[in-house]
Amino acid sequence: MKTIIEHLTNSEIEVTGRLVDASNATLFGSATLEGESISIIYKPIAGERPLWDFPDGNLAQREYAAYLLSTLSSWNVVPPTVLRDGPFGLGMVQQWIDIDESIDLAILYRQDLPQLRKLALFDAVINNTDRKIGHLLPDSDGQIFGCDHGVTFHSEDKLRTVLWQWADQEFTESEISELVSLQGILKATSEQFTKLITEEEFAALLERIERLLLTKSFPTPSDEWPAVPWPPF
Repeated sequence: MKTIIEHLTNSEIEVTGRLVDASNATLFGSATLEGESISIIYKPIAGERPLWDFPDGNLAQREYAAYLLSTLSSWNVVPPTVLRDGPFGLGMVQQWIDIDESIDLAILYRQDLPQLRKLALFDAVINNTDRKIGHLLPDSDGQIFGCDHGVTFHSEDKLRTVLWQWADQEFTESEISELVSLQGILKATSEQFTKLITEEEFAALLERIERLLLTKSFPTPSDEWPAVPWPPF
């Protein structure tokens, strides 16, 4: 049985629609391999709008870097994602997550849930500048994924999120162990990441983890930049 990553990598992609609310080209479609199809999101680099504060690289590479870090850390908070060629060129291809429609996201994001806390720690590490309520994907199995990680890994601190309920709270021993483990893994896999983000951004990533280990607590909102993305949904 092929894994989801193998399926995403080797399948034939067909685009069937577009998410019109997205500022960059975000295409919905299917990935078919050996007669089996799964739903996907495809974001071609050709459809990206240049961002003045993210002049290097592209959003698709950052999306894939976020997935790679999520997997290496064993947090697994990002849906399976690959970087590959598609109908409109190289881009990010990610498994579509069917969310549990019975869950009210406006209530969910404010709760003290282990899955959300894990996402908040993940965002602090990747320096997520755009964690909106609508970027939370709760599925019917009780898992909560996060999506839209194109504006991450900036070398300057720019954390903007709706998940501030753990601000200044101390890390658990498990969270500290996870950060220490991730620190070592990243140093051993630096070449993978510096193909996706700049060396300066990778150095800043390691520095953020070191700072989190020194404070042993979740970051607090900054008074130097907006702490919550706008609009928050």
